[in-house]
Amino acid sequence: MTNNFLPIAFLQNTFIPFDQANISIATHALHYGTAAFGGLRGKIDPQNSSQALLFRLDKHAERLSQSGMFLGYDVSASFIQQTIIDFVERNKPVDDFYIRPLVYTSDLGITPRLHDVEKDFLIYGLYFGSYFADKGLRVCFSSWQRQSDSSMPLRGKVSGAYITSALAKTEAYARGYDEAIFLNASGKVSEASAMNLFIVKNGVLITPDANQDILEGITRRSIIEIADNLGIKVVQRVVDKTELITADEFFLCGTGAKLVKVSAVEQYKLSDTTPIFEKLVDEINSITNGQRSDYADWITHVPI
Repeated sequence: MTNNFLPIAFLQNTFIPFDQANISIATHALHYGTAAFGGLRGKIDPQNSSQALLFRLDKHAERLSQSGMFLGYDVSASFIQQTIIDFVERNKPVDDFYIRPLVYTSDLGITPRLHDVEKDFLIYGLYFGSYFADKGLRVCFSSWQRQSDSSMPLRGKVSGAYITSALAKTEAYARGYDEAIFLNASGKVSEASAMNLFIVKNGVLITPDANQDILEGITRRSIIEIADNLGIKVVQRVVDKTELITADEFFLCGTGAKLVKVSAVEQYKLSDTTPIFEKLVDEINSITNGQRSDYADWITHVPI
């Protein structure tokens, strides 16, 4: 069904109806995962329904441009950013939405390589509400290991990496959990299947550092900045799995999920009292609603 998708897509440097934005079954990226994607949320301005608000568009464009570099694709952040703005203007969304830009090898060849193959950049979008129900998540430790940066460019949001995410997510679901937590090759906590994570202990906000094979998420970065501005101490370091079980608070974050509380790790129930989580949720909601002049540069206003 396509009725949840925004009506206009961008493909091969052209805006066309979503239903006509098709690629060949022989597309190189489909077979080899030679693509990288982004994802950002947009919403209708609560104070002005004739404009949409995009959260940290510049950072999303910068990361996708960097991800394209790993594929040998030179696409500038400024081009990505402006094309996304044009995309929103043309679609004129009427409710909260999600934008999916993708850089990929569009060639029809069968050799797994990144040189001498055509590349392209596309965008589509869909209406998108809450990713999870409004309740705490039950998480488990995955039997699958988070990839290492020595085997895959984890500083990019490379689509091929997400086979491990899919395996971990389905394994968690089959076991009766909502989400999976990856450990890395050193046995240390890395991230969830497609989200970063934070714990709180004795009033300190703690998150695995960049050396733990995480994707350095834009929502993660935003939370660190917000917490710092609120006077909450933030520590980025190695995190052991038992720390998740004994945490005062534990939450996950990402563009799709935003911020979501964890209520249990394996069979261990966590506290229902989460003051720092709730404070951060209030802050980021007010920012994404365009209500905070002190974070005005995080929001792009697009007329619709």
